[in-house]
Amino acid sequence: MSQAPQLLNEHACFGGVQRFYQHQSREIGLPMRFSVFLPPQSSTAGPDTKMPALVYLAGLTCNEETFMVKAGAQRLAAELGLVLIAPDTSPRVANLPGESDSWDFGAGAGFYLDASQAPWAQHYRMESYLTSEWLPLITSTLALDSDRIGIFGHSMGGHGALTLALRHPGLFRSVSAFAPICAPSQCPWGRKAFTGYLGANESNWLEHDATALMTRKLGAPYPGGILIDQGLADKFFDLELKPHLLEEACASIGQPLTLRRHVGYDHGYYFVSTFMADHLNHHARQLFSQVRA
Repeated sequence: MSQAPQLLNEHACFGGVQRFYQHQSREIGLPMRFSVFLPPQSSTAGPDTKMPALVYLAGLTCNEETFMVKAGAQRLAAELGLVLIAPDTSPRVANLPGESDSWDFGAGAGFYLDASQAPWAQHYRMESYLTSEWLPLITSTLALDSDRIGIFGHSMGGHGALTLALRHPGLFRSVSAFAPICAPSQCPWGRKAFTGYLGANESNWLEHDATALMTRKLGAPYPGGILIDQGLADKFFDLELKPHLLEEACASIGQPLTLRRHVGYDHGYYFVSTFMADHLNHHARQLFSQVRA
């Protein structure tokens, strides 16, 4: 059993409450932190009522606070009655050699997979942590509806959202992403991470590549549609993100995809916050029939 989460601090926010937690992780073998926004409906719901929730996965160098501080999601989430939950992006304090040597690998860059290579395999188990430990822990602790969980993310977290949604059918009802790494086996960020975490056999990398995973599906895994927003002034657009490859993969299997390309927008949270309401409404349409402007 996972250790019950310890509440570190909380803040009133749009009639609800913003909380930050820590717990000792079974899968990671280290303390892990996460954040939760509970909308006002969570305090008035009956004892048997379970709330829908939206998981956000942040990108490289970020942590469990980044989304809650920068994305501007709480106001609309409070109106919609959506719980927002965000884990950290990697283990911390593992004290592994080279863990903090570069910003795109190691601490803050877990890539939401289970490493198979030493020394990373012991602690860098983000996929098992999220799907087998953290989600069951948080849904039971906060009385969330495990049948109404959506997932989205930004950059590395967009990669995580897409791959976890495709690798774990039925776990998430809805999915979207901001500027995701769409084909990590074909870009420097992904190739560096996959070599370090998974080894040199590139066939293993495809199990964590959203474009490759999508092409293997026999039908549309998300018939309600996937939403992706991408800024055209994003300096990582051509080399690292490659959304056209995922677009082609979705078209090949009939997966509905709305890929919006925005002139003038870059890779940061000014971009993310600009289109946040569209993503919350995208998930609300699939998690329940309640959409507000």
